[in-house]
Amino acid sequence: MKLRRPIISVLAFLICVISFAQQTDYEVDYNNPRKLIVGGVTVDGDLATVSPQQIIQLTGLSKGMEVTVPGDEINSIVDRLWAQNYFEDVALLVDSLSSNRDSVYLKVYLKERPRVSEWTFSGVKTSEKKDLQERLNLKRGGSYSEYVDQVSRDIIRRYYSEKGFLNASVNTEVKKDSIVKNAVRVNFAVEKGEKVRVKDINFIGNDDVSEYKLAKSMKKTKSSKWYNFFHSKKFNEKEYPNDKNGLISAMNEAGFRDARIVKDSIYYIEPKKLGIDLYLDQGQRYYFRDITWTGNSVYSAEQLNSILNISKGDVYDIVTMEKRLYGGGKESDYDISKLYRDNGYLFFNITPVELNIQGDSIDVELRITEGKPATINNVVINGNDLTNEKVVRRQIYTRPGYLFTQTQFERSVREIASLGQFDPEAIMDPNKGYSIVPNPLNNTVDVVYNVTEKPSSQLELSGGWGGRTFVATVGVSFNNFSTQRMFEKGAWRPVPLGDAQNLAFRFQTNGTYYTALTASFVEPWLFGKKPTSLSLSLYYTRQTNSYLAWNILNNDRQMEVFGFAGGIGTRLKWPDDYFVLYNGLSWQTYKLTNWYSGSFIFDDGISHNLSYSLNLSRNSTDQQIYPRQGSEFVASLQLTPPYSLLRKNAESINYDAQTAQQRYKWVEYHKWKLSGTVYAKLIGDLVLMSRAQFGYLGYYNRKLGYSPFEGFLLGGDGMSGYSTYGSEVIALRGYENYSLTPYVPSAYNSQGYAYAGNVYDKFTVELRYPVILQPQSTIFALLFLEGGNAWADIRDFRPFQIKRSAGVGVRVFLPMIGLLGVDWGWGFDDSKYGKSQFHFVIGQQF
Repeated sequence: MKLRRPIISVLAFLICVISFAQQTDYEVDYNNPRKLIVGGVTVDGDLATVSPQQIIQLTGLSKGMEVTVPGDEINSIVDRLWAQNYFEDVALLVDSLSSNRDSVYLKVYLKERPRVSEWTFSGVKTSEKKDLQERLNLKRGGSYSEYVDQVSRDIIRRYYSEKGFLNASVNTEVKKDSIVKNAVRVNFAVEKGEKVRVKDINFIGNDDVSEYKLAKSMKKTKSSKWYNFFHSKKFNEKEYPNDKNGLISAMNEAGFRDARIVKDSIYYIEPKKLGIDLYLDQGQRYYFRDITWTGNSVYSAEQLNSILNISKGDVYDIVTMEKRLYGGGKESDYDISKLYRDNGYLFFNITPVELNIQGDSIDVELRITEGKPATINNVVINGNDLTNEKVVRRQIYTRPGYLFTQTQFERSVREIASLGQFDPEAIMDPNKGYSIVPNPLNNTVDVVYNVTEKPSSQLELSGGWGGRTFVATVGVSFNNFSTQRMFEKGAWRPVPLGDAQNLAFRFQTNGTYYTALTASFVEPWLFGKKPTSLSLSLYYTRQTNSYLAWNILNNDRQMEVFGFAGGIGTRLKWPDDYFVLYNGLSWQTYKLTNWYSGSFIFDDGISHNLSYSLNLSRNSTDQQIYPRQGSEFVASLQLTPPYSLLRKNAESINYDAQTAQQRYKWVEYHKWKLSGTVYAKLIGDLVLMSRAQFGYLGYYNRKLGYSPFEGFLLGGDGMSGYSTYGSEVIALRGYENYSLTPYVPSAYNSQGYAYAGNVYDKFTVELRYPVILQPQSTIFALLFLEGGNAWADIRDFRPFQIKRSAGVGVRVFLPMIGLLGVDWGWGFDDSKYGKSQFHFVIGQQF
């Protein structure tokens, strides 16, 4: 276009000259241009979107001004009109001369480009149409030209090429609009053809590096070998140059410093299969000889060498050396750059220089510029349209006036990601989630966090099957509630939000048989200054013998539970500030009337459960929904007063002769639980989750025995269908609900038996891979191996005598609903309750 416009301008000017020559006897002398006075300017042509006055203004011509004919000024006017991209034909004509031949009357002739009234696509899917519209950014009313057509078709072809449709073709169908004047309808007809996949990749000229390592270095270009089973085999022309660079890096990592790709060839093996031949010149393998440091004053050469971890005689691995200098390796790896940046040396720089090459040995000098420590000047938080800024600021460790440290900055990003109020993927994206703005002039740095709000409140409408009954649940959880704004005008939309408090209500029922009400409130930062949490909860549960499935409609048998719990959690500074210590106090009253469910040891009576709980936890995961790294460990103790040991004549009491109401009026126990979970990122977003759990319900007095409440029910999906608050339900997929829990004789139960899971252990390994990671939804698939068991007595505990299972599943997290899960599991070790089992769960994570 840059070349065409001057040519067109010259042609237009020639037209002017020809027109002038035809209408007058004036002859143009190019060697002696003539100055003329503009007598007037008119506009001719079929104009629909611009007026003649606008055109005249664009030319810059006005009556009385002087122009030179021929001259550059005439050419520039034509260029200016072409630059508007509105016209497909432009001409500046001499209409006439005045009688005394000193004034010229000019005419501007224009032909508008047609406007596009509608852009359409054929031969594409609905989702592809949306992607293409975003890439093309074509709007109704825009002008249509050959340039627009060519660029649009190229973009469409590249789009399908990235998807593996290398032979996709695009034809443009242009039809005149019969309704809109000077308008056309444009349709891009796409023929995708067959998807083309890579079958073979041949590395020719490589003798020392394994083919697998070279293939692994090409991240997006994969052959059909077995080790690429989970990778896409499509050929992406855009990513192919990057993969060739990765191939060279793999050769460099093996010590082949001068390795290069001599040539490469891409060809069809068969119509839908590609072959790629890469001809390599690997060159000589080199080794490190002497490594020296210059410019280092903060750390000694010995300290730096301990992190660099390269010795004389090691293979000259440039890639690993750069990772240990600048980072980019595993998250747990330490590097020289991070060492300095953790102590404020943000302006630190290091340059490796090859001093001497002799034979196959290389001397390297590492030149350091330390600079001065950087102090944080401003901490800026953008994007928190709903959540109060204080909620974010109290989570971060980078504060104005503090010395900048890389570790604390990374910790701050993880803390924001794990808050639950913001999109964790967005804040952890280095391209848009955060920025570090250094100012070398005054040795300061500004830190910017760009958060993206996401819906965090949840509405639960669910149904679950368990305990041989269907239970409906309605619940609402406001996870960003604000008590401070309760009296603020306009804040109730529908509730005041912004302070990251949690207010939740939940109602469960299946009609007259079961009813449960729960209300809870959590303040994560009590008094707003220290990371001390306050939690409060109230609940009520009732079960009766009214059972619609059996056409029983009465309530002469029932169990009621009233309860309250409160606790304070404090973040510790030792051993590190990932630890949280929680102290809680709870009270429960159980009222059983002629009850026969078999879930408890007795059928009639009232029991009180007053307990104190101590919970020590450490959570260093990078986010809540789909953690990729970090760990979570929990150790808890829940205990009641030892009533049986405090009674008079405790040794002489015969508990077997007491009624249930006498024996369990005040429940006593001590309950110990341990849980450890580790997340490890394997490749990309593929995550391995490993978890181990243990629980033990103990007693103070052997004569009194185990508590009838607070035991463990092992097996199934982890949902009881209803919650009695008397037992803790532990999932173990591949088996029926509670089927792995001991069911033992009981003298205080009308059925003669009751569940007695007083000890359990469980081991889980999950391989997780995300399908969608977006603020609107998170979806990931998983494979699991699981094993566990429960025992009635600690003396029978055998930690590795477990019931095993394996299976697959999927999790879907929707902000308004919570976590949805479906699993298929196969139980290996119980022919009656194991084998194939499907587990469907709403609002609960395994």
